[in-house]
Amino acid sequence: MKLISFLLNPLHSHSIIVAQVEDLAGKRYLVRTPLRIEADAWDAERQRPRNIYLKKYKTINAKLNRLKIALHQLFQVKKTTRSLSLKTLERKINTLCQLEPTYGEGSLLAAMNHYIHSRSHLLCTSTYKRYLVFLRLIERFEGHRRQTLVIEQVNADFVRDFLAFGTLEAYSTSTVHRTIHFVRTILNFLEKRGVRTFAYELELPREKQETPCITLSEDEVIQINDTSVPTALQAAKDWLIISCYTGQRVSDFMQFNQQMLRSLGEKMCVSFVQQKTQKQILLPLHQTVLKVMRLNGGSFPAKLSGQLYNQQIKAVAQLAGINSLTTVRKRQGFRSMTQVLPKWKAITSHIGRRSFASNFYGKIPTPLLMEATGHSSERMFQRYINHADTERTLSLSFYLDKVYEQKYQVGMS
Repeated sequence: MKLISFLLNPLHSHSIIVAQVEDLAGKRYLVRTPLRIEADAWDAERQRPRNIYLKKYKTINAKLNRLKIALHQLFQVKKTTRSLSLKTLERKINTLCQLEPTYGEGSLLAAMNHYIHSRSHLLCTSTYKRYLVFLRLIERFEGHRRQTLVIEQVNADFVRDFLAFGTLEAYSTSTVHRTIHFVRTILNFLEKRGVRTFAYELELPREKQETPCITLSEDEVIQINDTSVPTALQAAKDWLIISCYTGQRVSDFMQFNQQMLRSLGEKMCVSFVQQKTQKQILLPLHQTVLKVMRLNGGSFPAKLSGQLYNQQIKAVAQLAGINSLTTVRKRQGFRSMTQVLPKWKAITSHIGRRSFASNFYGKIPTPLLMEATGHSSERMFQRYINHADTERTLSLSFYLDKVYEQKYQVGMS
């Protein structure tokens, strides 16, 4: 007997998911599962919920993946023993769907789960969540191949198959590559504990994915600052200006308050600990930030939630006429796609940090900028730079023209 597919029971009105199995004679049977789903939420071609990221459908999809693996293993064993009755098979399926998910000893998922939870106290929230994303992605890959991955199987063949899976599911190259890099981290972790692995085989093709870097030029920041906005948007506008002149993450600058202010001689600074990196930062405040504070009674604007801030700064930028077209990756359905949009639509809470790095790069020594942003390496800092900045291009043009004129004048004299 073997598993052919999952589908909705065509004879039942309650949208019960059934397993279609085939016996050795080629005859097919439908076996009920305890899983139910609305007919319009079911993807018949992929044999799973259409939206595998919505919580209730994510649970169903995870159970289907575990069923694929468990039934495949069961049928492999039964090849050499007596066949299963359909009633027995239905009872086993019901039991499997009720069991809490576990990872077999020696499996890749068991190693990943152990690594993540053993280091949870050392990880910031965003890193911990990212690691769980990698774990869930490997779970879906196992369901796709209907087989549990053991450590001995994580080799060059795994890389090839996982890349193909990523292409089939339309995952971004960066997501697939970062997952493989994390798997290699797990294998290196095991190697240090005496477990033999094929970590050295986990090599990736050298592909550079161009990630659009959206920033606001200094002129655009000034344009926003000079724009009058409704009272309801004033706090968002002020925080946007502050972010462009402090270069901090929204999780940090939205916590700024008067208790964080410090005087360093005649300079006003803000002292705080970055939430993500836990770095202590003492940041001198730009004159524009001080002006915004004066307009707010000597303090910072009213705090906004991250979601509301993201919504409102788009409205602020639209009012300011930030309409130049820009290429971005935006979520469309369940995946991010490259699109060309007016810049105001592409603005997010992180644009201030990127704009700060880009606008002052080349004007202020890089180590000082990195001290302000909290970056540990110039390589990471460079990811925040918009290398297509037109202001620097025009500056280069000015110097080229100047050199040409000097040379030309020398030649004519």
